[in-house]
Amino acid sequence: MVGSSHEALHRIFQKDPTLLTRALQRVLHVPFPEPREIAALNVDLTEIEPVERRVDTLLRAETDEGTYLLVVESQGKVDERKRGSWPYYLSYLYEKYRCEPVLIVITQSSKTAEWASRPIRFGLPGWHSLTVRPLVLGPDNVPVIADERQAERDVPLAVLSAMTHGRGPQAPAILESLASALRTIDADSAAVFVQFVDSCLADPQAKQMWRDLMTAIQYFWRHPLAEQVREEGREQGLEQGLEQGHIQSRREMTLRILEWRAIPVPDAVRERVETCTDLDQLETWVRRAVHATDATELFTED
Repeated sequence: MVGSSHEALHRIFQKDPTLLTRALQRVLHVPFPEPREIAALNVDLTEIEPVERRVDTLLRAETDEGTYLLVVESQGKVDERKRGSWPYYLSYLYEKYRCEPVLIVITQSSKTAEWASRPIRFGLPGWHSLTVRPLVLGPDNVPVIADERQAERDVPLAVLSAMTHGRGPQAPAILESLASALRTIDADSAAVFVQFVDSCLADPQAKQMWRDLMTAIQYFWRHPLAEQVREEGREQGLEQGLEQGHIQSRREMTLRILEWRAIPVPDAVRERVETCTDLDQLETWVRRAVHATDATELFTED
């Protein structure tokens, strides 16, 4: 089970290696050739001397233009030690495999992205012996996917969007769109993506909303993460039955989304939501809460 955003941010590319090449082409506009085959490699770069060095994810991409090593580093914050370790990784990998290494850094932080994108240069000014230019994926260039149809067209990219932008006012629409899109893929893959997103949501409200959304996806309850959610549900009195638990969850989610988006909730709206027992109606209100500008817009089409 993935337990941290650091793990999730790079392991998503192990789950779907082609997502990485799509991100290079579509997000960073790097003319990376279309791979015929992508394989994961051993991430241990330790030499005989006892100096342990590991990359986060390492993929080998076979293309018509040659073989490339895709080195993925998940970076949570600025770390000047990477100025030495990243060039080492690339030089070692080239020496070992005789393939062109490409460094890709992924982060949830704009500040870290700006720092990581700066070239690393060794040597004399104007005559550098070595230059490393990382490619960086972060909140400033990974697309915000808040449309259900767009999320369905490329679910892994929608997952990456949620992992990168899962905070702030856009988060409800992003997570709602992704939750719907997950229903269109196989259950095992969806369960893995659920865990990746859950690990990356640092905002407690966003994490709770994501777990609320996931209760509607039946296969989610087979996942290890579900035991924690089930336990929380039992503590809230949801042992009365899964359907009743879903109803209560949707009531809370509807109000929580409005409050999270700083939309005032009048007593009349709150009472109507809290007394509704129609699960389909509550599902509709949850979707409207994501886009509403006034709490009464929950009921405009009723």
